[in-house]
Amino acid sequence: MIGALVLLIFLFLVTQAIFNGFERKHGFFSKKLMNTLFFYHLFFAIVYYTYALFNPSDSKKYFERPQYDGWAWTDYFGTSTTFIDFLSYPFINFLGFNYEMMMLLYAYMGFLGFVYAYLFFRENIPIKIEVFKVDLLVLLMFLPNMHFWTASLGKGAPIFLGLMMYAYALKDAKSRWFTLTLGSALIYFIRPHVFLFVAVGTILGYLTGREQISLSRKLMITSVMIIGLVLAKDTILQMAGLDGSGDIIQEFENFSETRSSELSKSTSGVDMASYPLPLKLFTFWFRPLFFDAPGFLGIIVSFENLIYLLLFFKILKKDFISFIRKSPISVKMSLTVFFLSSLALTFVMANLGIIMRQKSMVMYFLFFVIFYYLAQQKYDRIMKLRRLKKAKEEALKAEAC
Repeated sequence: MIGALVLLIFLFLVTQAIFNGFERKHGFFSKKLMNTLFFYHLFFAIVYYTYALFNPSDSKKYFERPQYDGWAWTDYFGTSTTFIDFLSYPFINFLGFNYEMMMLLYAYMGFLGFVYAYLFFRENIPIKIEVFKVDLLVLLMFLPNMHFWTASLGKGAPIFLGLMMYAYALKDAKSRWFTLTLGSALIYFIRPHVFLFVAVGTILGYLTGREQISLSRKLMITSVMIIGLVLAKDTILQMAGLDGSGDIIQEFENFSETRSSELSKSTSGVDMASYPLPLKLFTFWFRPLFFDAPGFLGIIVSFENLIYLLLFFKILKKDFISFIRKSPISVKMSLTVFFLSSLALTFVMANLGIIMRQKSMVMYFLFFVIFYYLAQQKYDRIMKLRRLKKAKEEALKAEAC
């Protein structure tokens, strides 16, 4: 425990240096808000650690595996679970980190994910939006379920960090190439199939976004992402057991049916295999709700899911399609990543507990689209009022003459 306290002090000091750098780079950066977020996320790290002490937790297995006798660091290099073991290996075996220190380290990765999420939102959307009489950005940064599933040793924290680093870096890929590369690597090695969705979303965004981008740059970005997909193809297919398959669609259907059937047998399982697609998506995005909440944690999550649902209602308007058509790269990329990830995961998820954890990986992309849509509406209203005011002033001047 003393080691974890020493590590906490060290990470807090490192955080202040990081914040100072962002403060110099971005005039909008709120060090006070981010420090509050630091301790808020730390609270959930303590909550998760306490929960893991008295309940089964994958974090214990993630701590044990890198300590297998006879295994070298390079033996763990790979994708998915193996890559988490690869990341953990030097901290456990070279630096002597105990279980508490590893939990704190990964919780810190999750916190950095929120920092990059804040930068991603704030840099692209400078307009303040209020919903339910609360600052929307502050509300999104402090959603408890998002913090709970990114505050422990496992895949949740580093994949969230990778996704938010990538999203932030994409606005200025040339100067943020290191952040973009590191984010891409984390996404690919932890969840190769999510890298597929991110790549497709990026290509779609660059080809159809409203920004004036030269043809050469579009071709360069598209070529890089396509090359990345070609190189990652075998790994992505292997993750779903489709490597060497002659009929990928049929094999995926078989895989998803098997996976869904296995998960539906748990205590919090739901038989999603028989659901129509709209209900599958609704289940993934907004359940559990109060009527099917699995335990006390499920009830808490139900309140948060209700917020998701109310926010989602705000884009169910006839002008949303035209907004998407005219939207920038960041919006189209976010919507594509969110929808493709949701579509794929709904076919293999049939357990509300796993759904709660998995969707924390992609929900911020939906929130970004909603936030941008509301900000665009507010901006259009402001500009309309300004034009009316200017026209009125000009009319009064004309009458005076």
